[in-house]
Amino acid sequence: MKRISTLLLSLVSVSIAAMAGGLMTNTNHHITFNRMMARGASLEIDGAYTNPAGLVWGHEGWQLSFNWQYAKQSRDIKSLFPINPTPDHMIEHKGTVNAPFIPDLYAAYNNNRWAFSLFGGFVGGGGKAHFTDGVSMFNIPVMLGIMQQTGGQITPDMYTIDSDVKGTQYVVGLQVNAAYRINDHFSASAGLRVNRLLSNYKGFVLATMATPAGNQDLINMELDCDQRGWGFNPIIGLDYRLNNLTLAAHYEFRTKITATNKTKHLVDPSGALAAAGFGDGMKSRADVPSLLSVAAGYSFSPRVRAQVEYHFYDDKHAKLSNDRQQFLDRGTNEILAGVEWDINDMFTVSCGGQRTDYGLTEGKSDDFQSDMSFSCDSYSVGVGGAINVNEHMRINAGCFWTIYSDYNKKVVYGSMEGTNTYSRTNRSLGIGIDYKF
Repeated sequence: MKRISTLLLSLVSVSIAAMAGGLMTNTNHHITFNRMMARGASLEIDGAYTNPAGLVWGHEGWQLSFNWQYAKQSRDIKSLFPINPTPDHMIEHKGTVNAPFIPDLYAAYNNNRWAFSLFGGFVGGGGKAHFTDGVSMFNIPVMLGIMQQTGGQITPDMYTIDSDVKGTQYVVGLQVNAAYRINDHFSASAGLRVNRLLSNYKGFVLATMATPAGNQDLINMELDCDQRGWGFNPIIGLDYRLNNLTLAAHYEFRTKITATNKTKHLVDPSGALAAAGFGDGMKSRADVPSLLSVAAGYSFSPRVRAQVEYHFYDDKHAKLSNDRQQFLDRGTNEILAGVEWDINDMFTVSCGGQRTDYGLTEGKSDDFQSDMSFSCDSYSVGVGGAINVNEHMRINAGCFWTIYSDYNKKVVYGSMEGTNTYSRTNRSLGIGIDYKF
C-alpha cells in the first residue's frame, strides 16, 4: 500500500517533531509557587530556583526543602473531517496526562556575603499523555489511504480502527549556584544546570475489516521508542534590596539537547516509521528555550508581602525537530502576581495569578500544533498557605487551576480539509517541607 505509506510518513514526521519538544518549561517547583505564583523576588529557600542571587539576604546557615506535587491534565481534540464515520463527521479524542509524583529538592547555605544553593527537579515536560482511542493525525490518513488505495471501494464504515498512542517526556535538571553580596544593596549569582531528557513514545494503529474468510488486517503498525539526551546551560542573576523593596532578575541560557532514539519495538511493513525518524539510533533536536525573569517584591508590613513578575521564554530560537519553532510568532510572555499574609506567627495564607501567552496565531502557527503536543494560551489561579511548626520547620500546601483558550487548527489531508479544535484543562496540588538550621 504505497499511498498509505506516504501518508503515514507525512503524519509521523509531524508527530516526532511534536513529541521531541515544545513549550515545556516548568516553573511550578516549590509549593510557594502553587499558592502564590509570583516568586521571582523570593529571599527564601525557593530562591535556589527563582532568585539565586537573593539568598544572600535570607537565612544565615543551612536550609533544606522537599516538595511533592500531583498534577492532572486533560487534552481533548474535536476532529471535524468529511470522512469521519459519524453522522456529523465529528469525532472527539480524549487524552489524559497524569503526573502523580513530581518531586523537587532544594538546599542552600548562606554565610556572611556568600550563598550557595542546589536545586533538582523536573524542569521540563512531566507526565504521560495517553489517547486510548488514538488521535486524528494517525487515524484520518489511514482511512484516506485505504480509500485511495482501493479506489473508494473500501470506506471507513466498512472496517474498524483500533489505535492507542502514549507519549512521555521529562527533562530532569540539577542546578547549582553561587551568590555574592557585593554591598549593602546589590548581589549577583552565577550557576549551571545539567539537563537530562527522558522520553518514550509508544503506540499502534490497526485497521481490520471483517470478510467471509475472516478478519483482514488492512494495516498494522506498532512503535515503542525511547529518546535520550543531555544538555547544559549557564544561569546568571542580580538582586537589589532597599528597605522593603526587592528587585531581582535572572537569565537562563538556551539548553541545546540532541535526542537519540533507542527503538525497542517496531512493526513497520511500509518503512514509514523508520523513514520518519523513529529508527534506532536516529537523532533529533529538543532544545529548552532561554528564560529572562524580572521581578519586584515589596513588604507593606511585617505580615503582608506582594510580588509581581515577568517571564520571557525565547521559544522562537529553541531548535526543535523539523524546525517547527519557526511557526511561532515569537516567544512566550508570562505575567505573574501574588500576595501573602501572615495571619499570626504560625499561619500564612496566599494567592496569586498568572497569564501565559505563547505567541501562537491560528492559521500561522498551525504547523507548530499537533495532536500529540499542542499548547493553548491560559490563565492560572493559585491559593494555599503555610504552617510554621516551629522556628526550624515550615509546611507549605497549595493548589492551582489553569483555564485555557481553545485553539482551532485547519487540517488538510490530500484534497480534503477539516478542523481540529484543541482544548485543555489542568489542576495541580502539592505539599512541601522547609527546614532551617
